Amino acid sequence: MTVPRDFQEPARCRPDLVIGRDELFVQAREQLVRGGSVLLHGPAGIGKSTVLRALATEYGEAAHTVLRCSATESESHLPFLALADLFGLVLDDVSDKLPAAQRTALESALTGRGESTLQRDGLALRLAVLSALRALAAEGPVLVVADDMQWLDPASLELLGFAARRLGDIPVRMLCAVRTDGPEYDRHLRALPQDSLALRFNPLTRAQVAALLDHRGYTGLQRSTVRDIHRTSGGNPFYALELGRALSENPTPPRPGEPLPVPTSLRALVLSRLQMLSEEARRTLLVASAGARPTPALLHAAGRGDAEAEMAQAAALGLLATETEGPAVRFAHPLISAALYAEAPAQERRDAHRALSTAASDPIERARHLALATIGTDPEVAARLAEAAALARDRGAPSMAASLGLLSARHTPADSVPAPDVRRLTAAEDAITAGELDLARDIARDVLTRATVPADRVRAWIIVIDTAGHAMTEVDAVFPQALADAGDDPELLALIRYQLAWRALLVEGDFDEARGEAAHSAALAARAGDRYNELMALSFQAQLETLMGHPDAPATIKRALKEPQDPRVACHHNGAGYSRFRWLIMSDQLPEARATVTALLREVRRRGSVESEVHFLRGVAETELRSGHCGRALDLARESLLMARDTGIGEVASAVLASLAEASGGQVERALELAREAVDHAEENGDQMYESRGLAALGYAQLVAGDAQGAVRSLRRVRELEHGLGITDPARGRWQGDLAEALVRIGETGEAQDVIDVTRVNALRLGRESVLAVLDRAEALVRAARGEVDAALVQLTSVQDRLAKLGYGLEEARAAFALARLRTRRPGPTSYDEAARLFRRCRALPWLRQVEAAALARPAEPEPTHTVASDGLDGLEGLASMERQVAALVMEGATNREIAARLFISVKTVEATLTRVYRKLGIRSRVDIVRLAAGRRP
Repeated sequence: MTVPRDFQEPARCRPDLVIGRDELFVQAREQLVRGGSVLLHGPAGIGKSTVLRALATEYGEAAHTVLRCSATESESHLPFLALADLFGLVLDDVSDKLPAAQRTALESALTGRGESTLQRDGLALRLAVLSALRALAAEGPVLVVADDMQWLDPASLELLGFAARRLGDIPVRMLCAVRTDGPEYDRHLRALPQDSLALRFNPLTRAQVAALLDHRGYTGLQRSTVRDIHRTSGGNPFYALELGRALSENPTPPRPGEPLPVPTSLRALVLSRLQMLSEEARRTLLVASAGARPTPALLHAAGRGDAEAEMAQAAALGLLATETEGPAVRFAHPLISAALYAEAPAQERRDAHRALSTAASDPIERARHLALATIGTDPEVAARLAEAAALARDRGAPSMAASLGLLSARHTPADSVPAPDVRRLTAAEDAITAGELDLARDIARDVLTRATVPADRVRAWIIVIDTAGHAMTEVDAVFPQALADAGDDPELLALIRYQLAWRALLVEGDFDEARGEAAHSAALAARAGDRYNELMALSFQAQLETLMGHPDAPATIKRALKEPQDPRVACHHNGAGYSRFRWLIMSDQLPEARATVTALLREVRRRGSVESEVHFLRGVAETELRSGHCGRALDLARESLLMARDTGIGEVASAVLASLAEASGGQVERALELAREAVDHAEENGDQMYESRGLAALGYAQLVAGDAQGAVRSLRRVRELEHGLGITDPARGRWQGDLAEALVRIGETGEAQDVIDVTRVNALRLGRESVLAVLDRAEALVRAARGEVDAALVQLTSVQDRLAKLGYGLEEARAAFALARLRTRRPGPTSYDEAARLFRRCRALPWLRQVEAAALARPAEPEPTHTVASDGLDGLEGLASMERQVAALVMEGATNREIAARLFISVKTVEATLTRVYRKLGIRSRVDIVRLAAGRRP
């Protein structure tokens, strides 16, 4: 059918489209812009139609005529139906432009009069479709949109293919979507013009499914539930949304170990095929659906003697995958297994689990099946489940341990020792380790509604506090209640004092108070004989003292590393191992720091501790960034940020590091966005510590972007915050050199020198060699701004050598860049090759763009005799570095957008820079810059 240019479909929600499909959308859009055609293919519900409609809406505006068809399975046997959809409303417009025979054949096919067939009117019909498209294209571009091509009637599909192969340069684009379960799309691609682009839609990742559910309003789902939705849906967005809807409509969420509720809309997709199975085959598949890793051998051990024949029957119906790797039985789609299990009566499910509880070889699997086969409390079943949870914990599967622990609590009699709530709290602590904070918080809140034992109540309060993360203001009311429950018990008080130390740091920003609380906690834990919590408190005290530049920091680290040790502390993200890593990286011992944090990351991955993994990923990324491996740092920082957002753990800290990595080796605009996001979240949480870190990242990104004024504003605020927090170690944030450099750029050399002098005192006291070198680099810029160019050159040469020896690759490259810039002020040729080489080695792309721009701005010959007014030339010489780069590109004729891309800055920054250039040069337009440049040539 024809769609006029002013027609618009109902607005689609763009966020649905871009979640997991942005790259596909961009590829399709670029193909259409080039005048090509696109075929979208993938399984049902994968999102093809959503993207197709969005593309058709966007590009329908550029087309003079849009022809649409969307067939259904029930209509696929009707000949020429798709052809009628496409050309029905334009037949009158084109019929008089067709030869008589073609017109008659086309009218007969579209109206049904005359019983036209491909056998009788084949050539005339084929030519008529081609002629009609040519006639429409003569009036303007044509877009043909065909959804669900698999249901197009064969006659229409054949006619479209004939015309498509002969369109040549005629402005007819085709945008089609077809359902395929595999890569077999060639038959449909032949119905499109040559060189059409075929795009496969793959399943969404778990993070993308979580974002989609959140966008659709299915918020508040626990991480384990989102994981189950992703697994059951197979990453299919339609299935995931239907499962999310079913959960939102179900007042009682499934308990641990239970499957998700499968709505009728999804069951109907597979139940019709299940009804074609024999009763025994259906029971065999039910046992397979209940097993974690079903194999033919397991099914035999569970009493299914004819498993092979019954599986062959299921595979013939498309219920099981016909090509599997290894002996495992694999369903064609996870939804089939879920629907089969959901449809089975409760007793049949329990029978399947009972059979598997003896057939499974793994003790964890046997215990899980035993629990799901048991109704009511049973101390023996509860004990086996608790043992299985401990085994899962030792294997590094804390999520499974939490699930088994909750099953154990459910089957534990009320008067047992340990009590059901004790087992629930253990499960909650496992959930925290697994990053499932919502689940842990819900368990703890539930226990607090009935617990009376002080130890249980304090333990639950600590879980509530832990799940708040950095947003500790949200749990302020918890501390008085926890202290009241603890009474004078030193072991319980030690737990609360440890959390109060964190609160003092994150909420109050008081390092002295935080250090005092940590020391108090360590003393209480030692009095109670609680070595684990004593070591945790000592480790935190050591971290605080390191950040403060406190002289006791090395001694406290030694105390925290003293035997006897607890293996849980050794690899904890707040343990002594991480404290040692922080000390090493702040003391410029980069190889040792890398080895330490890499070993910690390896261990926590083995143990399955998600929270610590997020922290240690950041640690490795930070070490790589300091070492000048910007590409590697960027990959790790992005991985950490993705995991942090997926789990809700350490999002602000991960955003800060990702911002630094993006500004150094990625996209500066993205760096600015991440830094502002981190600052906003830290302010909302009342977290002054990370507010300062976010502002430091923002200031660095602004400096890289050429926004010196913005960098000064951000970094001055960091200086105020850290002064109030009592942070004296400049190696903590390493922002002081950036502030001094930004101040020089805006002409505030006095303040820049003050920042350098104050920071140098603490850097000398603590022996921070890399900080001292960066301060000397900034001081050289101050000297150069004051006219002491020779002294500045000597100082920068020394700085570059010192940074190279310390292993700070990016800082070394920045020193080489500053050196090359200063040399441009001296007579004779100047080369930026050394700076470019060093930045290229670091993969520091934003900095490399600046070097390239500076090299372009530098004249290749000695300065010629001036032939324009001296005022204009003096003004040009007085431009700041970024202003000269922008002016140089203007002289080349570059647009603002091209300048932004070349210099890796925003268009707004280019516009603001040009405004300053005009003001300084006393001119009004870009043309005046070009004239000024022309006047400087011989």
